[in-house]
Amino acid sequence: MLLEQLREIVWKCNLELPKNNLVKMTSGNVSGRDPASGLVVIKPSGYSYEEMTPAHMVVVDLDGRVVEGNLKPSTDTDTHLYVYRRRPDIFGMVHTHSPYATIFAVLGQPIPACLTASAMLGGEIPLGGYAPIGGEAIGQEIINKIGR
Repeated sequence: MLLEQLREIVWKCNLELPKNNLVKMTSGNVSGRDPASGLVVIKPSGYSYEEMTPAHMVVVDLDGRVVEGNLKPSTDTDTHLYVYRRRPDIFGMVHTHSPYATIFAVLGQPIPACLTASAMLGGEIPLGGYAPIGGEAIGQEIINKIGR
């Protein structure tokens, strides 16, 4: 099995999402990019967190072609790949539906750096504009907002 260690890490990180009330049902996902090969491990689309194992993680190349795995990669794969292609310094991404972040988005406000964790991330978390799911538009918005 390709990238066994990265699959294990991505799987464990995905399991943390529902445990911490950051997602509901099958929404959200975690991915990781292998620095040596450039391949990406991502959660399968529509798959229950409780039923997942490291073997269920899907390995794709930076063009979105499935390299290994029997399941369909996340519907957010294009978003993740867009960011990975433009930011070679990024090796992991998390997409959640945090109730608190969602509230800030609905209010049209960035999240202020008022806690140690957010300050360690570089300060205020910017508010992105609306972009439809399932393509590169969200990735473009991320890159436009986070800069270098």
